[in-house]
Amino acid sequence: MDFRVVTFNIHHGIGVDKELDLGRIASLLKSLDADIIGLNEVDRFFSERSAFQDQAKYLAKELQYDHVFGPAVTMEGLDGNEKRQFGNALLTRLPIIEPKNYPFDFLPKVIEDRALLEVALKTGDQTLKVFVTHLSLALFQHKKQSSFILNKVNEIKGPSIVMGDWNMTPRSRTWRRVTEQLTDVWTETHQRSSGGHTFPSRRPFRRLDYIFVNRYFNVVDCEVVTSEREISDHLPVLATLTFSGQSTEEGSSKLNLE
Repeated sequence: MDFRVVTFNIHHGIGVDKELDLGRIASLLKSLDADIIGLNEVDRFFSERSAFQDQAKYLAKELQYDHVFGPAVTMEGLDGNEKRQFGNALLTRLPIIEPKNYPFDFLPKVIEDRALLEVALKTGDQTLKVFVTHLSLALFQHKKQSSFILNKVNEIKGPSIVMGDWNMTPRSRTWRRVTEQLTDVWTETHQRSSGGHTFPSRRPFRRLDYIFVNRYFNVVDCEVVTSEREISDHLPVLATLTFSGQSTEEGSSKLNLE
């Protein structure tokens, strides 16, 4: 079974042309025909910057997918209305079994909050765990957040995908820690850690957005989607994966968290 996975930081639907237009995001996602989509910088009734829209719900409706939203920041609503939130989201064609959200509240109110969204999906007779995240730019926070993620993934004895805006570069210390046990799909398909730049979208020179998989997957293909450079400040990453056929009974490989 081949399936397509996308990670995309949508910048609250605001393009580099300063236009708020979720319709452009929806059109691009439709064209990619992915089975699982992880999104970062998604607003839910947050502010005027996104017209107080529930962005994940809108995109899911446009694509006719199910969705889960995982807030990183939650604020009181205006005039008693819905809470104002932004964070990560997952859109999928696959049946959703169970979602969980883990706010990174190691230093609350000091630095912009981040979170990890974990969603269990049904794929045939297997359960697939998908993690969507957006890590901090602050080095201390980034280290604690990445350790938290690796510990969560380490608990899984089955197929797992981890994706999002990691705010790190290839060959960085965190990247090396992650790739000791997880596969960076770009590196796997291009046999190098260079390239794959996703930021800034018009003239990208940094690779900040990643899809990682564990040993239960083979990576068929991976590309940075460059057809629409105006609709966000990041470019999406698209990967085609297939299950490796490895049994969960063969034991779980532990991640090196030191």
